[in-house]
Amino acid sequence: MMSRCLFFFVFGIVFQLSHGIEFNVTKDGKLCLYANLELTFSVTYEDLDNQTQTAVFALTDDANSTKSTCDAKHSMLILNFGEGHAFSMSFSKIEEVYEADVVTFTYNLGDPVHFPNSKSKEPTVATGFPDIKNIGMDTCYSCKSEDLIESGDVNITLWDVQMQAFISDGNKSSEISSCPADEPISSTTAGPNTTTTAAPNATTTTVPTTAPNTTTLAPNTTTLAPNTTTLAPNTTTLAPNTTTLAPNTTTLAPNTTTLAPNTTTMPVPTTTPVPTLPVPTTGNYSIGTVNGTVCLLANFGLRIGIKGEEMNLDPNMANVSGSCGVNSSELTLASKKMTIRFTFTNDTKKFRLHDLNISVSTSSGNFSVENSSLNLWEASIGSSYMCNKEQTFNITDTLSIHTFSLHVQPFGVNKGVFSTAEECFLDSDLSFLVPIAVGVALSFLIILVLISYLIGRRKSRTGYQSV
Repeated sequence: MMSRCLFFFVFGIVFQLSHGIEFNVTKDGKLCLYANLELTFSVTYEDLDNQTQTAVFALTDDANSTKSTCDAKHSMLILNFGEGHAFSMSFSKIEEVYEADVVTFTYNLGDPVHFPNSKSKEPTVATGFPDIKNIGMDTCYSCKSEDLIESGDVNITLWDVQMQAFISDGNKSSEISSCPADEPISSTTAGPNTTTTAAPNATTTTVPTTAPNTTTLAPNTTTLAPNTTTLAPNTTTLAPNTTTLAPNTTTLAPNTTTLAPNTTTMPVPTTTPVPTLPVPTTGNYSIGTVNGTVCLLANFGLRIGIKGEEMNLDPNMANVSGSCGVNSSELTLASKKMTIRFTFTNDTKKFRLHDLNISVSTSSGNFSVENSSLNLWEASIGSSYMCNKEQTFNITDTLSIHTFSLHVQPFGVNKGVFSTAEECFLDSDLSFLVPIAVGVALSFLIILVLISYLIGRRKSRTGYQSV
């Protein structure tokens, strides 16, 4: 443990001495997002021997921000580096201030440099919430102190930061908004100790000195004689009390007073009904390759329920990111209150939603939930999956999602449009058979009960006749 702490201490010193990496994001030829920062990552992973290992590394000099985006109210800094690693931070503009909403770190466990002998070779996503809030517009955020962001097996340390989002005139502001950790600590300084010297010819009052008492008292040598008086024993015997008390024959009259009933009515507390959420807005999302070809399409409205609280995802407030692969594709939606990562897999014949990771900030706190053993939204490769009806899926004991007007295709997208859809059962023409089947079953059950009743009644009459 001591060696591990020493390692982190030395590691921190090495990177504290280095300079931050600068990124300039432009839109229409003008600077719209600026960042100069230091980042280190600590990731716990499992190796081939099922042993837990910890990888510690920093943002490398080959990081680029080419996929970063700027918008009027939402911007995202996306830094790709190393062998398939990426760090992103989303920003939101709220009236006259802006803030960082969500941090997403995608790390490739198949990178042998940082994750030697890793048991998993798949990309993994971690999300967290930075403490960067209420930054005045047209000011540059600065923080020399460390900001530790924890997310499961991942720790992200951010420091020596200068960032400015929503740059309006194409130039980084010289006005600085410092983080609270960098603010100087105020201290109270004691006033100087001043000595007052009496002016010459001043009157001096002499305090009389009392002589010490030198009288010594003689010790007391008087010895008291012992008490030899013996008290005589008390031989007086008390006579027994032979007085008999007369019995009490007084009968108390019964209490005939009837208390009036309490007619005071306590007010019944009124419960404020929880407002019903509207149907969530349908978002249209797409992920493209490096050359701009669309490789993933997804349209849906989404509502999540976690620990009894429900909220809708607003597609107009969400930043979209993701990746496409041969056997795995990802779609990540990040808003101010939630980050949702969908991971799709295929087995060369069918694709399905295999993993769902949600980080959400609610009134009860921040939660991160994941289920990596799902088998949802299944369709054939070369087709898309569609379900217009509302669907509810219980992801874990505490998390459920509700989808509306769902249409997804994570593989085999051709010319940027959806392929032929495979509909869910709720949308199919066979769905009307369900109530019919239920009705037939109930009718059969009623007939069976009626027949049993008639047979039982007939046997009962036969029994009476024999008697």
